[in-house]
Amino acid sequence: MSIASPAETQRVRFIQHRGQRILYIDFSELQHAEDILAEMDVARRIIRAQPQSSVRTLSNVRGAKYSPPVMDAMKEFTAGNKPYVRHAAVYGMERVHRVLFRAVLLFSRRSMEIFDDLDAAKDWLAKQG
Repeated sequence: MSIASPAETQRVRFIQHRGQRILYIDFSELQHAEDILAEMDVARRIIRAQPQSSVRTLSNVRGAKYSPPVMDAMKEFTAGNKPYVRHAAVYGMERVHRVLFRAVLLFSRRSMEIFDDLDAAKDWLAKQG
């Protein structure tokens, strides 16, 4: 069971899938760094209010615009969330962005699964112990 967390938004919220609680983080189609950073801040507060190693996250990045400030923030976000996130999946990543994403994973020393299908990502997260 989770402890009380900061307010969810339309883009950052817990969903249920196959009996499992997943934090859905929707960056899809966001084109401005300040919008992405704002949603990242909401997700950061929610994740870090949970017990360690308890959160399953699903990030939707389809059509989001990456910039150097966003990539720098993503590195800190991903590394700082490591103690709280049990399993993480990313959906909607374009091939060109996968190289940048690998740099984030190297920096944060995290492991995340990349999916081209949203339901497959949810199913994978739900199956993780």
